Amino acid sequence: MKVTVLRLGHRAGRDPRISTHCGLVVRALGADEIIYTGEKDQGLIDSIEKVRENWGGNFKASYEKSWKTVVKNWKGKIVHLTMYGMPVQDVVKEIPEDEDLLVIVGGEKVPFEVYEKADWNIGVTNQPHSEIAALAVFLDRIFKGKTISKKFPNATKEVVPQKCGKKIIEK
Repeated sequence: MKVTVLRLGHRAGRDPRISTHCGLVVRALGADEIIYTGEKDQGLIDSIEKVRENWGGNFKASYEKSWKTVVKNWKGKIVHLTMYGMPVQDVVKEIPEDEDLLVIVGGEKVPFEVYEKADWNIGVTNQPHSEIAALAVFLDRIFKGKTISKKFPNATKEVVPQKCGKKIIEK
């Protein structure tokens, strides 16, 4: 299964940290790609690409002007993460493991059409929360916890787990 995340409505002046963290989380937890819509921000793409260069993997980050184009051209299933959706623990077992998955997360107000286009509208909780938390919980569930200890090919840096302190190996 290929997992692509579609981040709606990036605002360059307001959201760079949130959008960057979305990219970091989806990369670390097993997704293959993130596509941003909203305002074009090459610095955001470059930041995510730099992480991939240092920490490995084949993850891609890109920009698309219209979310509708991405959804229209998608050839798999679509999940929309929203606090208004059905509980993740009830729905995740319905998602086929052999189909590509587009996971949509909002930024600014999400158009109702997104809810209609999604095969599943899923809530990781029905309380206000961040799209970063929703992505982390959903990806962990969809990959059954297997990506927590994933090793990334072509990494030039690797963290060595420590009880206390920090240790990074430069390869």
